[in-house]
Amino acid sequence: MGIFGRKDTATATVPAPVAPDLAALSGDYTIDPAHSTLGFTARHAMVTNVKGKFLDFSGELHLDGSDPSRSTASLDIAMDSIDTGSADRDGHLRSADFFRTDEFPTMTFRSTAAQALGGDDYRITGDLTILGTTRPVTIDLEFNGAAKDPFGNERVGFEGKAEILRSDWGLTWNAALETGGVLVSDRIRLTFDVSAVRKA
Repeated sequence: MGIFGRKDTATATVPAPVAPDLAALSGDYTIDPAHSTLGFTARHAMVTNVKGKFLDFSGELHLDGSDPSRSTASLDIAMDSIDTGSADRDGHLRSADFFRTDEFPTMTFRSTAAQALGGDDYRITGDLTILGTTRPVTIDLEFNGAAKDPFGNERVGFEGKAEILRSDWGLTWNAALETGGVLVSDRIRLTFDVSAVRKA
């Protein structure tokens, strides 16, 4: 089963919903920030994880049902909207030590390739731009389904994950620990939980 034919398990009393076919989901979609999350996780002091997210972003999807490899995605993320649950830490992340948001207010992603892996699994590759530096990143995605909400909007949902080395984008600030190691990991885990609405 693929992105446009998600399998649902039927019970003895409730019939399985009829999944839309490939052609039914083809089209252009706008990411709904109110029902989507763009998150990240970094290792802190070698012993725990700090999680954060971005609160202000926009994005577009194009889904091609006849040829998923022709599907595309784009994201624009306001770096000032970073939120880790600590005002002091968020201020440091906005500063010249990290994202320099006064000079580089936006992080962008533009897809360059998409691949169906089988089942509900997909892989999208694209250009991620941070601090004016553009490097490729690969995101593994799972299709969560499609539905029409109570307001008549046609929605699709995806979950995704990726790993990057922040140093590849010039994010090299760190502090050594007395016990060895560093304060902030180079490896960052990215997570995506996306709901997108078909354009009228």
